[in-house]
Amino acid sequence: MKSILFFISFIFLSPILWSQSLDTIKPIDSLYKEDQFYIGVTYNLLGKTPSGLSQSGFSSGFHFGYIKDMPINIKRNRAIGIGIGISLNSFNQNMLISEAQDKSLNFNILDDSETPFTKNKFSTYMLEVPMEYRWRTSSATDYSFWRIYTGVKLGYVFASNSKFEGSAGNIKLSNIDEFNNFQYGLSLSAGYNTWNFHIYYGLNPIFKSEAKVNGEDINTNAIKIGLMFYIL
Repeated sequence: MKSILFFISFIFLSPILWSQSLDTIKPIDSLYKEDQFYIGVTYNLLGKTPSGLSQSGFSSGFHFGYIKDMPINIKRNRAIGIGIGISLNSFNQNMLISEAQDKSLNFNILDDSETPFTKNKFSTYMLEVPMEYRWRTSSATDYSFWRIYTGVKLGYVFASNSKFEGSAGNIKLSNIDEFNNFQYGLSLSAGYNTWNFHIYYGLNPIFKSEAKVNGEDINTNAIKIGLMFYIL
């Protein structure tokens, strides 16, 4: 009977003892890193708009990339992050971009009562270099933590287009020269575990100084508000 009880106890206790022994053998990673990949979705706004320019519909942004996490203290809860990524952005609004006979571009604010339309947007596709200062409450064994990541994003517009569908017909343009090729701004991501609030504020205009509407420079900048998800 004693041998049977010993055997049953061994069967039930051996996994626990084995697990504990593995924990003592397995070393804690003292050189751990966090948040190497990111995926984000934003609602895009236009700031500093010229008179009459307004947005309509939902303007979206999708962002994904890789960031090299480089801790700068012994606890490794502070770090510098430098990465590379792709950003896809659309802006639905009432400014028509059209091409004149001499191939120059015209920018006109539309009055929906005079020129009704069902779609009018421009889109940019950017290669981005995020640079962040990163603070978090993580450790080598804690994977749910608070974070605040702030810094700048440098962007290069490698493709762009505009689409109009309305009473004036369908107008599609691509690789628009009047977009600023280099765009940059401030960024902030903050949250706990999976869910992180994200905001980007563009520091320079979306369009070059050559782009004018009603003789006025289009000094519009991009503001992006949404969620950012980080993955090891």
